[in-house]
Amino acid sequence: MVTSTPDSSSLAEVLDRILDKGIVVDVWARVSLVGIEILTVEARVVVASVDTFLHYSEEMAKIEQAAIAAAPPA
Repeated sequence: MVTSTPDSSSLAEVLDRILDKGIVVDVWARVSLVGIEILTVEARVVVASVDTFLHYSEEMAKIEQAAIAAAPPA
């Protein structure tokens, strides 16, 4: 009888995958009470290799530039 166990990953394999592919957590929250903004939180957490982070930051800069260009003049 052969038993099969699910593939288990070592910590080194998990860290290798995270650094290779990267993890991005992008949070934006606004708390307001009766139309008055009390708190705004913006956070970007990136866990990745330097190469992955540089690629991510280049893409984010493109998105931010496009948003600025598309914004109506004040």
